[in-house]
Amino acid sequence: MKPYSRLLWFGLAIAFSSLISIISPSPSPVDAAASAIIQPPLSTNRSKIVDANGRSVLLRGVNWFGIETEMHAPHGLWKRDYKEMLAQLKGLGYNMIRLPYSVQSLRASDVTGIDFSIGSNKELEGKSPLEVMDAVIQEAQRQGLLILLDSHRLNDQRIPELWYGDGFTEADWIDTWKMLATRYKNQANVIGADLKNEPHGRASWGTNNKETDWRLAAERAGDAILSINRNWLIVVEGVEKNVPGQKLAVHWMGGNLEGVERFPVRLSRPNKLVYSPHEYGPGVFDQPWFSESRFPNNLTSRWETAWNYIATKGIAPVLIGEFGGRQVDKNSKEGVWQRKLVDFISQKNLSFAYWSWNPNSTDTGGILQDDWLSVDAPKQEILQGLLRANSFAQSSASTPISSQPPSSQPSSSRPPSSQPSSSQPSPKPVVINPAPNSQPSVSVPTTGRGQLKVASNMQSDWQSGFCMSMQVTNPSNTSVRDWQVTFQMNQAVINNSWNGNFKPQGSNYVVTPLDWGQVIEPGQSREIGFCANKLGSDYQPRQISVSLR
Repeated sequence: MKPYSRLLWFGLAIAFSSLISIISPSPSPVDAAASAIIQPPLSTNRSKIVDANGRSVLLRGVNWFGIETEMHAPHGLWKRDYKEMLAQLKGLGYNMIRLPYSVQSLRASDVTGIDFSIGSNKELEGKSPLEVMDAVIQEAQRQGLLILLDSHRLNDQRIPELWYGDGFTEADWIDTWKMLATRYKNQANVIGADLKNEPHGRASWGTNNKETDWRLAAERAGDAILSINRNWLIVVEGVEKNVPGQKLAVHWMGGNLEGVERFPVRLSRPNKLVYSPHEYGPGVFDQPWFSESRFPNNLTSRWETAWNYIATKGIAPVLIGEFGGRQVDKNSKEGVWQRKLVDFISQKNLSFAYWSWNPNSTDTGGILQDDWLSVDAPKQEILQGLLRANSFAQSSASTPISSQPPSSQPSSSRPPSSQPSSSQPSPKPVVINPAPNSQPSVSVPTTGRGQLKVASNMQSDWQSGFCMSMQVTNPSNTSVRDWQVTFQMNQAVINNSWNGNFKPQGSNYVVTPLDWGQVIEPGQSREIGFCANKLGSDYQPRQISVSLR
């Protein structure tokens, strides 16, 4: 689902600074900003994912599920504006969305679970599931977010063992991928295909049984996609068991990539291949290794044996397609496990997609809390170290791309919760298409005081309201803490905000960061933002400045 007839345009017009972290020895802030525009398409070079200019990039994603369910739409739109959800996601520092779909959902015409009276959601009314995905993907591109498509299910109910079944054939599965590869060939922010979510049960690797050997099926599907769209990454998950000579007796579904060294996936374009395990903690299922006496020190060797040897030996990049859990404390087994994995990802420079953005994943919860608005601060805090700050890369029009805020308005309707499978949580499949109507962000003059600089961008501006983000950057060589942003706003009232505490003082606002964002390291940035209702024509913020408290 990568787009590339517009490659040149996208490389110039979309600032992927907040999409992709450039892995390089700490450049100066100016150099970082200049180098942070990623030029698609993405490819691989041994253990690294690289852009068209050969620069290594890190994907820092979240899973936003729902289209693969019977609702046929990303969850949470009964409560939030989809554009504001995307803005909040980007504002937190993520640069990619793993977007699940089901083959059944993409063939359907009905969509439920969207409150069309909320903000931009009215644009989705009357659309098919595929057209809803088009709109989400197009808005993600406008906001500088990458999309990895995930064939999560065949039907809308469950994750099958194999790539066929539940009333669908292998041809149905591959034809759906071919349709998407064609549809998004020119959609530059769609970067690849996660071929099948969590092969398990009878699925095997390296057995040469055409009916069960997932490695052979991945080759067939991957080459079919690449014959249409040469630019996509082909993301291949592991299996659960049935790998000749495997060393570990038990794995998560999709987490067993032990067979790659002896039985690698062979694609027509080898530099498009990425391997992708899923990894969970005892909150999902209390696997035997969580009770071993060496826990948590036994985890690193398990991960190396199961999948990270692929990166260590330079065979291919590793992208952890799912991991997550409710506990992130330093005492519970799940919290200890999750912190250990986050440290491992950081040390090994791995890409990932966290499970999940949604709060309604029963076993894991999400980045958002149950109100679909508030962020789970402890969870975001442990991930924050992986979300490298975004330099403000300039587009060809010198307009920085920034993130849009979460949208307010709770809605009374509450959709069913999505539950991960008993051994592993997983998102739901989603389909995506290019969509119209994107409005460029508008830069608002700002100033900085002391060591910090602030830049603001108007993300959305409609008849009754608007959304704005502000990026605070530390260009100095020392850490800065206890900062605040102030601005004047005469004829508007904030109805929703993210990443900061917005306190009105007459027509002025003072914004202080949340606990996890109080310190800004050298060369790093923090983003805050808000949405507001207009009370008159003089609604735009003025005299925006940053200072130390």
